[in-house]
Amino acid sequence: MHPTHRPHIGLGLPVDDPALLPAWARRADALPFSTLGLLDRLVFDNPEPLITLATLAGATSRIRLQTEVLIAPVHNTALLAKQTATLDRLSGGRFTLGIGVGGRADDCLAAGIDLHRRGRRLDEQMTLLRRTWAGEPYARDVGPIGPRPATPGGPRVLFGGFAPAALERVGRFGDGFLGAALPAAHMSGLFRQAEAVWRKYDRPGRPHLVAQASVALGPDATVERARRNLHDYYAFTGRAEYMTKGLLTTARDIRAAVDAFRGIGADEVVLYCWASDLDQVDRLADALF
Repeated sequence: MHPTHRPHIGLGLPVDDPALLPAWARRADALPFSTLGLLDRLVFDNPEPLITLATLAGATSRIRLQTEVLIAPVHNTALLAKQTATLDRLSGGRFTLGIGVGGRADDCLAAGIDLHRRGRRLDEQMTLLRRTWAGEPYARDVGPIGPRPATPGGPRVLFGGFAPAALERVGRFGDGFLGAALPAAHMSGLFRQAEAVWRKYDRPGRPHLVAQASVALGPDATVERARRNLHDYYAFTGRAEYMTKGLLTTARDIRAAVDAFRGIGADEVVLYCWASDLDQVDRLADALF
């Protein structure tokens, strides 16, 4: 049974002007938005997400903070366990760890990891993260790594990706699935796979299902800047033109997308803003609330 309630609406933060992000966070925190999402890449002109979300935790009091998605394999695992627990603790349990393997060879080269082992590395990391968050020794001859997170057992973990292995991790390690950059008609199949894996591992309840859409609401300059930024981010995929065409630029189209995601069972829809025009926060609130 899919939820019939209207999904929560989160905001995906732009990355082209990091200095503006505290203002974005404060404005969103004063409105009914549920979450602030932030993407991750290493070899790209974006702010580091955990440092940034820690700053935004201090600028807000209510809204959740979410990586979408953190490329875990490029991170040192012990340090990642400490950073994520600290962020959850400092935010009062408002942190969600969206996590994935990434797909950029240059990110892996910069981090000194094997591109072809990143999936296996993520599986190993998840075992260690869960162990650490529970307060257990990190490894043989290594004691516990604190602090303990505010959320018992560690922050909510959502897996992003498209491959069967990514969906399998939802059942093995996760609390839900984060689907990126697909319309509802295509996302539905991934949501159903996530639910099937959840049942396969005999998990109680149902997985938390999150969808994303790329948006830009505002004058022509805002929309054009968003298109350029979106194109630059996805240039490595060879599908940048397709992704740019998917940018939603009217209140009507954004409402229709949210309704479509509601129809396939999304618990939350995160609207990614690709230009740093701060007035988009109010425009989106006026369109949706």
